[in-house]
Amino acid sequence: MNWKVYIQGFKSFLALEKSLSGNSIEAYLHDVEKLVQFLEFKKYDFSPKDIELKHLQEFLKWINELGMSATSQARIISGIKGFYKYLLLENILNNDPTALLEAPRLGRKLPDTLSTDDINKIIDAIDLSLPEGQRNKAMLETIYSCGLRVSELVNLKISNLFFNDGFIKVIGKGDKERLVPIGTVAIKQINIYRDEIRCHLAIKKDQENFLFLNRRGAKLSRVMVFTIIKQLAFKIGLKKHISPHTFRHSFATHLIEGGADLRAVQEMLGHESITTTEIYTHLDRDFLRQAIIQFHPRS
Repeated sequence: MNWKVYIQGFKSFLALEKSLSGNSIEAYLHDVEKLVQFLEFKKYDFSPKDIELKHLQEFLKWINELGMSATSQARIISGIKGFYKYLLLENILNNDPTALLEAPRLGRKLPDTLSTDDINKIIDAIDLSLPEGQRNKAMLETIYSCGLRVSELVNLKISNLFFNDGFIKVIGKGDKERLVPIGTVAIKQINIYRDEIRCHLAIKKDQENFLFLNRRGAKLSRVMVFTIIKQLAFKIGLKKHISPHTFRHSFATHLIEGGADLRAVQEMLGHESITTTEIYTHLDRDFLRQAIIQFHPRS
């Protein structure tokens, strides 16, 4: 079926021309490989050139019957559309069979937001008598102060801290760099962590520049950050389903509620499109009403 050759080309395209991160590339490849699994299951001996809309609609029905959520189905369809756009760009085929393929309609599901009181309770619940306590406090202050993705947090490097200027340099999606302001509380906690805890670790080779380290002196994992946050939420009896992204979401929401410009928030979050940032404007009706009363010329 020649799929391996096309998938390898797609992988190179995503890495070199789209500059996507390793995680994003793997997600795209996984989507295309799901289509290959379907073809093998149906015993269809098709190459990408042989696929028609009716086959893709059959594939969509198949993944739906597997019990995949609408979100997962939409993600897979998006990946396959990206694959066929690549094939068109490379002149491997002339027609795009995904052009009329419709993914399931998704409701806009907004993640939970933490209040400032919730955030204070979570951070106050950290046991500072443990060596990792100060690290965790510095970490949570940083992710909330700067609105970082969890991958950006664990990959934060000491060489990218510019505390004299009040900024940190973050490597975001697609290895895109951006400067993000950092608050004085986060700076203070990072300095305490570096001066009192981190300096006593036996740091592994090639890990010296990563800011947040585990007990073995290696870069902290994404899973560990999730675990730390969930344990703290459980400790204070917080019923919300939270993750590191909840801190990022809360950061953006609190800024907008405080009157920050949406474009400025977009820059700080590292969103390519303003429409992505707009999901953070899920402000309650009273807040919107007060904004209209305060700022509209006819109010």
